Amino acid sequence: MAADAASSRQLLKKYFEVTSHLEPIFTGGTLKFSSSAQHIFCTYGTKVQVVDVKTGAVTASFDEDEDIITCLAISPNNKWLLTCSQSLLLRQWDWQEKLSIRVWRSAHVGPVVAMAFDSTSTLLATGSSDSTIKIWDIMANYYTHNLKGSQGVVNTISFHPDPALLHLFSASDDYKIRRWDLKLSKCIAIFEGHYSSVSSLAFSPDGNTLISGGRDNVVNVWKIPSKSLIRTIPTFEIIESVVVIPSEVSFPGKKDSNSLHFVTVGNKGQIRIWGADNGQCIHQLSPSNSELTPLTQLFYLDATKSLALVTYDHNVMIYDIEELKLKKLLIGHNDEIIDASFVCKDDTHVAVATNSPDLRVFQCTTMNCQLLFGHTDTILSLDVSYDKQLIATSSKDHTVRIWKTFEDSFRCVASASGHTSAVPAVAFSRRSNSFITTGGTDCTMKVWTLPKSFDEDNILSLSATITEISHKKDINSIDVSPNDKLVATASQDKTAKVWLASDGSLLGSCIGHKRGLWCVQFSPVDQCIATCSSDSDIKIWSVIDFTCVKTFEGHSNSVLKVSFITRGMQLLSSDSDGLIKLWTIKTNECENTFDHHSEKIWALKANSTEEYFVSGGADSNLVIWKDTTAIEKEKKIAEEENLIEKEQELSNLLHAKKFTEALDMAISLEKPFLALNVIKTILDQPDGVENVHKVVQTLNDDQINVMLKYLSTWNTNAKHARAAQVVLSVILKNKMPDDLAKMPNMQSTIEALIPYTERHYQRFERLLEQSYFIEYTLQCMNSATFSLNYSDGDQNKEYIAGINSNTSENKRLENGGNDVIRGNRMASDVVENDSNEQITVERKEGAPVNGFQDQNDDTITKQKRKSQGKKAHSKKKIKGTITNS
Repeated sequence: MAADAASSRQLLKKYFEVTSHLEPIFTGGTLKFSSSAQHIFCTYGTKVQVVDVKTGAVTASFDEDEDIITCLAISPNNKWLLTCSQSLLLRQWDWQEKLSIRVWRSAHVGPVVAMAFDSTSTLLATGSSDSTIKIWDIMANYYTHNLKGSQGVVNTISFHPDPALLHLFSASDDYKIRRWDLKLSKCIAIFEGHYSSVSSLAFSPDGNTLISGGRDNVVNVWKIPSKSLIRTIPTFEIIESVVVIPSEVSFPGKKDSNSLHFVTVGNKGQIRIWGADNGQCIHQLSPSNSELTPLTQLFYLDATKSLALVTYDHNVMIYDIEELKLKKLLIGHNDEIIDASFVCKDDTHVAVATNSPDLRVFQCTTMNCQLLFGHTDTILSLDVSYDKQLIATSSKDHTVRIWKTFEDSFRCVASASGHTSAVPAVAFSRRSNSFITTGGTDCTMKVWTLPKSFDEDNILSLSATITEISHKKDINSIDVSPNDKLVATASQDKTAKVWLASDGSLLGSCIGHKRGLWCVQFSPVDQCIATCSSDSDIKIWSVIDFTCVKTFEGHSNSVLKVSFITRGMQLLSSDSDGLIKLWTIKTNECENTFDHHSEKIWALKANSTEEYFVSGGADSNLVIWKDTTAIEKEKKIAEEENLIEKEQELSNLLHAKKFTEALDMAISLEKPFLALNVIKTILDQPDGVENVHKVVQTLNDDQINVMLKYLSTWNTNAKHARAAQVVLSVILKNKMPDDLAKMPNMQSTIEALIPYTERHYQRFERLLEQSYFIEYTLQCMNSATFSLNYSDGDQNKEYIAGINSNTSENKRLENGGNDVIRGNRMASDVVENDSNEQITVERKEGAPVNGFQDQNDDTITKQKRKSQGKKAHSKKKIKGTITNS
């Protein structure tokens, strides 16, 4: 039993860390590729995201201080990134070093909508809605030209490929293309032939031919030297972008290697390759199977001999131009992630349902994506079969589809229609691919039988074998038991119900939540189910008597997803605050909370080995987490062993009286208590204060800054105040106030030191005042001891009377405060002799009790005044030193 308990404790998880993070990178606007084609620069609100093409990960992010970026450009030498924001500020970045080089006003009066570098990376052209074009010398940091003459927004600008000509081409809202000579600072030609906005310009490799595409559904081919239009090619679609293919590059349909060819994309979502000489379409390709996926941008990547396309829904597709096959698909923005699960053998892919009709399947290592088309409305839920080869999706279009993996691709092999409204829940059988269950907003639960095999070329139509009206409101979640005998449903009507999978009969209802349920899950080992609700609670129910056996409280808002892990001993849950919590069922305790999302987390699923889990939510972030419990435990054990070794080494240094090395080690370990012990050990030495002075003087500025932070903590405790004040005194005496003021967080440190220091000095004052009474008492006792030998008999009575006189005066001092005993007062003391007789002794004014009384009184008074003067002077000096610092 003890061994089993130990193994159980070892299995429990506690720590997870993010291993892969797919975040939104592009939400429309300008997108550029680096000259090496290894990075993408895209606008994302107020930021520019730099994305690694190979992994799809964001490698750098440049923020414009909450100012939306309207345009960007990357220099051909791959060094400079230029951005312009709505506030008309131009910012130059060294993007590889992640440094902002300079910021300046654009000198435009309207937003900058177009930017372009020349081939030498020294000149930058900016086109604005104020109908002007400005040329900037990036190296000399000033603008060289202000080109006026365009009408409307200047939306397209491009330098001539020959840098010696210094010619710039622009297009604006007047449908005209202008050619500017920068040497003459004027327009030298106007090309007229379009009847709508010109969206793109491209040049032939020799620079003699200009190709322009516009929203008038035509492409014009111009001869630049003669300024003539040599051909107009109708495309029957709005042209968004045009690029020229180099003559040495081969592609499908190429026949004449000497002819000029170009590629167009537009609102019909097709890639078309044209011959400029004859105006014929040589080859065309539809990148997707969906209806009308407009393409907004097109790039030719010379470094990789590929074409890059940008879709209207912010996806980036990269095609190999020689075969026109898709090499890479990067998702710019996933929108709201609704559900996700691991799929394929060894969990190499993640299937994701977003706020769209397309199912997205990501490769975990490269984040390369495949889009699966079939649904006509948003996918609401998905589930994966036990062998990870089938995916079931349910949608708002009232249908369910089954997808099967074929090597590296996925195809729809079956569909099911029968619900009368949206289907927000779907689940596979757990032991075999024999059936699926669905729950809809029509309040019905259905069971669909699956065939033993699927035809990859035909889509099979499924029929429901069981249909039950199961709830009074929408069914939000459904699950199948590990033995495929039971089905559990969770509804917005605040209940969860358990059904027989064989005939659909109701076994029982779980009633106890105060609000609608979002998720239900069967335990993989126990006869229970877990539910989560909008009432912020997670409950575990017995499926034998349908009573609540556990309740987990800790979320502050709606709990949207719950999942069993660690052989059913723990729970993972996510809520609408963006938090993920890990619970241990036996102890009802929350082991850890993971905060990586900023909005609702709808998707939460562990892989087959439970070493990883995936989460996704309304913030469009897809996060893969890895279990690091064993690593963290090993790390903690190693840290403890290292600390023990260091403490032993520190003890050896203190024993050898190597105080400087000991204090350096304590500071390097970042252990304030160890540093305090070192200081106290030094102070316990016979010449402790001097040693503290020597040790503290050897500290550098960083170490002194750390010591000051430690002092502010030590000084709060009276037991450590002496050590703190000694070290503080040494620092203040050896460091100039200006040097101390430059240290980080110095103000907060002084503010923490001053009040406790004042409190300590007030305590010392009280102790000093009390010490005067002790000193006075000792003086009196010395006087009494001297008088004891003065005489015997009657003189003893006089001695006793003197003692009682002093005692009476001492009581008056204790009761009355600071009165000083004078020798010139009358005293009447009553004492008892050995025979219990009362004896009254009168002392005349000026008569001392003994011969030394007046002298002792005067000495005590002088010593007290002198001590008070020194104390006040010392306190004033120390307070002034701390305040100045």
